[in-house]
Amino acid sequence: MFKKTLFQIHWFLGISAGLILSIMGVTGAIYSYEQPIQKWLNQESYTVKAEQKEKLTPAQIYQHFQQTDPSIKINSITIDHDPAASSSVNIVKEGARKGYNMMINPYSAEILPEVKGREFFQFIQQLHRNLTVGEFGKQLTGASTLILIYFILSGIYLRWPKKHSFKQWLMVKPQLKGRNFLWDLHAVIGTWVVIFYLLLAFTGLYWSYGWWRDGMFKVMGVERPQAEMQAKNGAGKGGDGPREGQEQPRAGQKSAGSAEQAEGKQEGRGEKKGLKPEQISLALAQTWTGFNTQVGREYSSITFNIPKKANGELEIQFTDAVPQHERARNKATYDYSAAKIQKLELYEDKKLNEKIMSSMLPVHRGSFFGPVYQFAAMLASLIMPLFFVTGWMLYLKRRKQKRLAVQARSSLAPISADPNAQPWLIVYASQTGLAEQLAWRTAVSLQEARQPAAVKAVQQLTMDDLKQATQLLMIASTYGTGEAPDSASAFEKKLMPQQQDFSHLKFAVLALGSKEYPDSYCAFGHRAFTWLSQNGANALFDVIEVNNGDAAAVQQWNTALAAVTKLDLQAMTINKTFDVWTLKQRTLLNPDSLGSPAFNLEFTPKHDVHWQAGDIAEIQPGNSAARIEAFLAKYSISANAAVESTAKSIAEMLWNRDLTVKAEPFATLDHLLEQLPVLPSREYSIASIPEQQVLRLVVRQQSDAQGQLGLGSGWLTQHAAVNSEIAMRIRTNESFHLIHDNRPIILIGNGTGIAGLMSLLSSRIRSGYTDNWLIFGERQREHDFFFQSTIEAWQSTGMLQHLDLAFSRDQAEKIYVHHKLRKQAAELQKWIENGAVIYVCGSINGMASDVDSALREILGETEVDQLKQDGRYRRDVY
Repeated sequence: MFKKTLFQIHWFLGISAGLILSIMGVTGAIYSYEQPIQKWLNQESYTVKAEQKEKLTPAQIYQHFQQTDPSIKINSITIDHDPAASSSVNIVKEGARKGYNMMINPYSAEILPEVKGREFFQFIQQLHRNLTVGEFGKQLTGASTLILIYFILSGIYLRWPKKHSFKQWLMVKPQLKGRNFLWDLHAVIGTWVVIFYLLLAFTGLYWSYGWWRDGMFKVMGVERPQAEMQAKNGAGKGGDGPREGQEQPRAGQKSAGSAEQAEGKQEGRGEKKGLKPEQISLALAQTWTGFNTQVGREYSSITFNIPKKANGELEIQFTDAVPQHERARNKATYDYSAAKIQKLELYEDKKLNEKIMSSMLPVHRGSFFGPVYQFAAMLASLIMPLFFVTGWMLYLKRRKQKRLAVQARSSLAPISADPNAQPWLIVYASQTGLAEQLAWRTAVSLQEARQPAAVKAVQQLTMDDLKQATQLLMIASTYGTGEAPDSASAFEKKLMPQQQDFSHLKFAVLALGSKEYPDSYCAFGHRAFTWLSQNGANALFDVIEVNNGDAAAVQQWNTALAAVTKLDLQAMTINKTFDVWTLKQRTLLNPDSLGSPAFNLEFTPKHDVHWQAGDIAEIQPGNSAARIEAFLAKYSISANAAVESTAKSIAEMLWNRDLTVKAEPFATLDHLLEQLPVLPSREYSIASIPEQQVLRLVVRQQSDAQGQLGLGSGWLTQHAAVNSEIAMRIRTNESFHLIHDNRPIILIGNGTGIAGLMSLLSSRIRSGYTDNWLIFGERQREHDFFFQSTIEAWQSTGMLQHLDLAFSRDQAEKIYVHHKLRKQAAELQKWIENGAVIYVCGSINGMASDVDSALREILGETEVDQLKQDGRYRRDVY
């Protein structure tokens, strides 16, 4: 639940704050390279032709402007060591809080062209900081930055895998498709940028909240600068704090506002005014000469702040010849009256924590850590929209999946029932959905004859229901080797052992089974019939058996009901209408395997179709061309002979007929066809979901004692050509459908049973549910690890929390899935306690029965039966 809550908050904040963070990311990336971009765009302002003479000193530049335009109030003068670099003069300008930088020719003091693009970068900066909507926007960007920290921490937790590897954490898997690829991209790229985003968020909040800024100074153990404290006290509530990077003067410049305020305060107090121009020129000249003589180190640029007080001191800032970053400034105070450096603070002498807190903008943009890191941080910021876009796409796909997963259950239409009619209780015990289908059809048939009828699943049946009912129809499937369906196991264990008086009850049983299991054919239906009879219930007629959904047997059920009730019941055959699909791909999954070949088959429909994870594909198999040719030769029939009742040839009509039947002498081809029943259909678990744009089956070739391929497997894996048409229909398998919530699921299977489990996993992952555990077994990992790349990708992205594999032939002692289950007994119990639902898909002989035994050994008989009763133990086994 904790993880689910984190995820819900993660996606909700993502779709709400993601756009703001995307804007901040892109604008931040642009603004981080403001200076290089400006210099590239304004080369005529930042560079000049180097001349064979010294650059003008600060004093000469000051005197030049005093002579040419005395109205200009200069704050500072910056000289660059590079002969081809221009000098700059920061002057007082209305509306410019930190003054205006005027670029000049360092040899003539000629004013160079105005720097273009300043307004653009000011707009980018405002968009980055407050979305250009002032204080309200600042609150939005600040909150979004806090949310970014949550994204980072919750994202790492949500994708934290059980097993770690470099590939798992940091490699994008291009082989993934659809939602899986989006999730992988979102998670892996997100891991790449974790460090960058954390640093960007923690430093970005420096400008957002005063309390955060105060906390940073305390945590870093650095005393808050006095000037900053004064600014904070004067700013009132909140306070913007230092605004690094906004129309910044070069290193060491004072703001115009502060210069004017200093002068104004002196005048207001009646003190003597600041220095005269001649005194300023002298101070600049003496400082330039004395400082350069005494400093004893090279620098790349130096800034002289115009002195405002007649105290004999002048403040200087300069950057080293090779500075750590653009704001790694050294500070000095030169006493020009005493001709010595009064105070010198070198950036390189600062402790790391002091460097960080005095260089917050370089730390934020990454230049503090060098050009390589800055470039990487810029790229990380630039791809911020990727997470917004992929997050939205994942959210929309999840919404779509949930809408598709909600299906209205069919219910009986209201009728005008015969007031004298006794109600019918129709109970079904279904494993794959056929018994339920027949129960509802029986109810409709009775309803059309004005008989009240209620349908109930056997797991919902109580003894009181049986005591109150007067007419009962039971449609019961037999599963596996004579077992009751999973949903009916509790009924058989709890109710059927009881002795009751059912003498008031009339009943009939329709038993479903398969003659492929002759020893247990329709066994559960017969046991239910016997129990009801022994308890005094009155049978309307003997058990009617249905072999593999045989339509004639179903109609026999309907006819028998009509006979005993004297009702005119409509025909109730199971009409199997097959749709046309195209076999688009057939791939051998296990080359060189010790087992029989298993194939991945992919089909596309020629119609609109929908199915759910866990549903079943029913295939109408056909005969190979060789078998049809042999049959025609046996009866001396021409392949092109026309069938009178159709416009088709006899060869075409024989494609789906049982050619093993011994035909009696026939006068016409129609008479021959009447003797040849349609081949029985074959059912396979679907391995995909509709959103994958393909219906996928996993089919293993089966052979009889003579080496002849099985009916369904031979048709699909060998006889039917790729790109040929296949007759197939979807049958719902409600007992194996996926739960529609975030409870954990445990998927257990072997061999081709991976098909049903893959569809369940695909659906879960599209819904964003990650508490998934797969236990899968086959022969050899090298040859029989079906869908290995997809399963490992799910595991690496955290969508598959647990993966246990049992490859029986990879070691001397054979290991099967039930061994893995027993080994993980403690973990299994934890998952069950957390509400996990178990899904088993694969062979009934061996795997499913062994898994059932292991579950009962680990959890206990009562717990397993309760899991079945609650729909938390679901099986699709064969």
